[in-house]
Amino acid sequence: MIKLIPATLTDIPTIFSLAEKIWHDHYISIISKEQITYMLDKFYSEEALKEQMVGGQMFYLIVEHDELPLGYVAFTEKEPACWFMNKFYIKTENQGQGTGAKVLKEWEERVSPKELSLQVNRKNYKSINFYFKTGFKIRQVADFDIGHGFFMDDYIMEKVY
Repeated sequence: MIKLIPATLTDIPTIFSLAEKIWHDHYISIISKEQITYMLDKFYSEEALKEQMVGGQMFYLIVEHDELPLGYVAFTEKEPACWFMNKFYIKTENQGQGTGAKVLKEWEERVSPKELSLQVNRKNYKSINFYFKTGFKIRQVADFDIGHGFFMDDYIMEKVY
């Protein structure tokens, strides 16, 4: 059984620890180690995570059978019932077991969204295929300059309910 546990400021070290493991396992074949380190520092430092939480991102730890968290997810409501999924990460060893689909279903049942959008790296084929299977479509291609010569080359995907 998958549970989404609302995360608080006290969960920041856990989220950072999960991010560090997941990003180094998953993204090393997609972006450089230098970009991974830069993005972890930029988006997952204690101050950055605190700012995101205080700024309205709703973080959840993904827990199975009351055990240690196996991932995390974060959402922001942009307009009533129109959401953006800021983050969705599951440990590599827990992927491919239906966990992601269960997380989405659990969250959808909680909030009854009209629309959900996200950004995903265009070379992140595994995740893109997961999003297609769960009802998302590509809305546009977008590149984002994140500083220090690094870019996020993404698809913006959306799911309309």
